[in-house]
Amino acid sequence: MTAVAFHFNVDDRLGYACRWLRKAVSQRARVVVIGLPETLQALDRALWAMSETEFLPHCLGTAPPEVVARSPIVLVGSLQAPAHRHVLLNLGGHVPAGFEQFERVTEVVTQDDAERASARERWKHYLASS
Repeated sequence: MTAVAFHFNVDDRLGYACRWLRKAVSQRARVVVIGLPETLQALDRALWAMSETEFLPHCLGTAPPEVVARSPIVLVGSLQAPAHRHVLLNLGGHVPAGFEQFERVTEVVTQDDAERASARERWKHYLASS
């Protein structure tokens, strides 16, 4: 069964995701991040700009297979053939098809009322799927 965690009331979604990814990678987690293309592009830029002295290895799911296999963080638009099945970070607005392949799923939710309502619906879906 997939463990699901929601992180609510986040002010800066991408900043929080970067810090969360730093912690996950420091604990040797392999993370697939799913989201819309514009979200993934913004996250990619944010990961490069986190710190002058720190780098979180990551790549897009469309990178060459040998790069994807070695990257602890892989940014994807869908879960058709995920590189890793350890942790899924969902930055999208829906429950991704195939989430149940992962050991853990984490969602990051801002204080926006519409986003919080959507997250509640996703929670119900995850709960019904377990």
